[in-house]
Amino acid sequence: MSNNNERLTYKNMEIIGIDHGFGQMKTRYNTFRSGVLTSATEPPVGGDILILDGKYHLIGEQHKVFAQNKTQDEDYYILTVAALAKEMVSRQMREADVIIAAGLPLQWVSSGKEDFKEYLLQRDMVELAYKGKDYRIRIKGAFIYPQGFAGIATRLNEFGGINILADIGNGTMNTMYIKNGRPSASECYTDKLGVEQCIIRMQNEFQTIGGSKAPYELMESYLWTGKTDLPEKYREMMKKTAEDYAARIVGRLREYEYNPDIMRLRVMGGGICILKNFWDFGEAKVDFIEDIRATAKGYEALALNDLRRGKDAGRSRIPA
Repeated sequence: MSNNNERLTYKNMEIIGIDHGFGQMKTRYNTFRSGVLTSATEPPVGGDILILDGKYHLIGEQHKVFAQNKTQDEDYYILTVAALAKEMVSRQMREADVIIAAGLPLQWVSSGKEDFKEYLLQRDMVELAYKGKDYRIRIKGAFIYPQGFAGIATRLNEFGGINILADIGNGTMNTMYIKNGRPSASECYTDKLGVEQCIIRMQNEFQTIGGSKAPYELMESYLWTGKTDLPEKYREMMKKTAEDYAARIVGRLREYEYNPDIMRLRVMGGGICILKNFWDFGEAKVDFIEDIRATAKGYEALALNDLRRGKDAGRSRIPA
């Protein structure tokens, strides 16, 4: 069970950070696959079922396809409700007033944050059933922050000298320079260089060799562990594909003038596995931020600070 003393609150409102990843959803206490399968009837086989508006939502099913616009369908809203439900369980609560703290990739924040905020605030009250229990969640507001940066925002005093932060998720890699503890707003980049693209390449090669497509989970597990018990011809292909993709990531960082002689590279996100398992940095100064929920926790810390400063978390536009 979680330690509820770690959670952040403001004026009796629960601050719940949600990292809406393309591969995994992350909160302070929970991590689960970003997939949802909706049905009007109860699934015949049990699973992680959320009931909302009389519909059954099987959480963690059907891997979510990369999409730049997270508001294009209801999937991420259902996943948001699932994240809130899981946090309610972890925080041992059945009813709460909640402030949502979330984020978008660095270069999409300015153009997309208002739409994403309205998307998350589409309901004032969420009534749901999860794991046989009913929950009532009153949504009091939301904040939207830059991904990646949020995960280290409370630790900037540790970032002396010149640092380049690479937040590698399932769909994108967000890159930011941090110089003597100060992020450089003019040196932020977002690339479609996430784990999913590496897995797709690996699946294509697998099909060329074996004549059939390998399960996504098999490729994903290999990237995380660097190990597999498949025949040698597959092992060699998977290793080479992962190494080539790691080289592509490092090559992009070098395009952004990453110089290992004078900079420290900080890597975070689910894509840590690609660089950690399949790239040799030699004597370069590299730190891997292992906490996969660091960004969600960072969102909460930033939201608490903004609330204390009197920043409005409510709707910024009048609904049409």
